[in-house]
Amino acid sequence: MSERGALRARLDLLAREVAKFGAVGAVGLLVNIAVFNLLRHTTDLQVVRASVLATFVAILCNYVGFRYWTYRDRDKTGRTRELTLFLLFSAAGAVIENGVLYLATYGFDWNSPVQSNVFKILGIGIATLFRFWSYRTWVFKALPAEPSPAEEAARPAERFLEQRRPTETVEPDPVRN
Repeated sequence: MSERGALRARLDLLAREVAKFGAVGAVGLLVNIAVFNLLRHTTDLQVVRASVLATFVAILCNYVGFRYWTYRDRDKTGRTRELTLFLLFSAAGAVIENGVLYLATYGFDWNSPVQSNVFKILGIGIATLFRFWSYRTWVFKALPAEPSPAEEAARPAERFLEQRRPTETVEPDPVRN
């Protein structure tokens, strides 16, 4: 495959991954905003506390979508490691997301329902960039690339040639003779 074709294939894979990540993220966004507004309007929880709870409900929803759809073809051998890293990076994303809301609410006193939702969504957007990078880099690791059919077909010939190569011969030592 040419260099240009390989680049095109990698960009196509990345575009599919971004689309799947975005679809799962959109469901998570809906869950997050729905739970946030439900908690905000039916309980006496403070804005950021309601947001943190909503974020963690969305994180659980997203894990299922990422593991079983977006990254279903990725390494599945270390589930404990994967879940630990997922929760760690999700928590860091939650700090980013809710830090933006905290700053708007308590730093600038922007606390109306509309302002809270705007800054909640802004925080989610910033945290999403971090999460995409960290999940694909550290959590859902790519498996080694499968060999192409041409590479697979060439393997027996390569093995045959390796066996047929002459081994290095050791020259007799003239002093010992």
